[in-house]
Amino acid sequence: MDLGLKGKRVLVTGGTKSIGRAIVDAFLAEGATVGFCARDAKLVREREKDWQGRQGRVTGTALDVTDDPALKKWIDSFAAGGGIDHFVANVSAMGTEDTPEGWRKSIDVDIVSTVESVRHALPHLIASGVGASATIIGTVSLVEVSGPTVPYRSVKAALVPYVKSLSIDLTPKGVRVNMVSPGSILEDGNTWGRQRDAGAERYKRTLARNPMGRMGTPQEVAAAVAFLAGGPASFVSGVNFIVDGALTARVQY
Repeated sequence: MDLGLKGKRVLVTGGTKSIGRAIVDAFLAEGATVGFCARDAKLVREREKDWQGRQGRVTGTALDVTDDPALKKWIDSFAAGGGIDHFVANVSAMGTEDTPEGWRKSIDVDIVSTVESVRHALPHLIASGVGASATIIGTVSLVEVSGPTVPYRSVKAALVPYVKSLSIDLTPKGVRVNMVSPGSILEDGNTWGRQRDAGAERYKRTLARNPMGRMGTPQEVAAAVAFLAGGPASFVSGVNFIVDGALTARVQY
C-alpha cells in the first residue's frame, strides 16, 4: 500500500529510542524527510549519522521539550526548510513515581510539552494544506488500569479529550489529529525487556494476559502511526488507535 508519504516533511519528538526511533524509521522508509529531537546529544548525533548513512533525509536536534522557547525554535526552523506536513508527539516522562515531583514532571513532559509542541506546529500544518496530520502517542494504560498508581496513565488519559477536541476544530482546516496507544511493547533493554531478563512476575502475568501470546514491537506501533499520517487514512480523525494485540478487554465504541 502506498501511504503517499514520499517527499512529505515530518517532525518527531523523542526520536532516538524504542517507539520514537521506529517511527522515524517508518517515515524514512516511506520516503519522507524527517526531523527528530531528544535530550541526549550524543545519541541524537549517532542516530542522525546512522540514518544519513542509509540515505535517509533526516536531521536530529538535541532538545529538552520542556524548554518551550527552544522547542518553538526547533519547530519553526524545520518548517523554514519547506514546511511541516505531519507532526508526531512521542516524548513521555513515563516511569515517574507517585510523588509531587513525579506528577509535576509527568504533567510538564506529557501534557504541557505536547500541547505546546502541537500549538507551535499548527500554523505550519495548516499551511501544508489538506492531508496534514498530528499524532500523539498514548498508552493502553489510559483505558485499562493495571499495576501500582503512577502519574503516567493519568496524564496520558488527559490527552484523549484534547485529541478529540483538536480533531473537531482542525479537520475542517485540513489537519487530522489522532492518538496511537501502544500496549506492552518488548525490546531488549526497555522496561519489559529488563523485566523479561530478570524473570519478573509482572512480565509473566502481562504476557499471559495477551491473547496473542506475545508483546508487541516498536515497529508495529510505528506502522500504525505511519498509516494514520498517510493518504489511505484521509477520513480518520479524532481516534484513539489502540495497538495492543487484544490485551485490553475494553470494548471500543
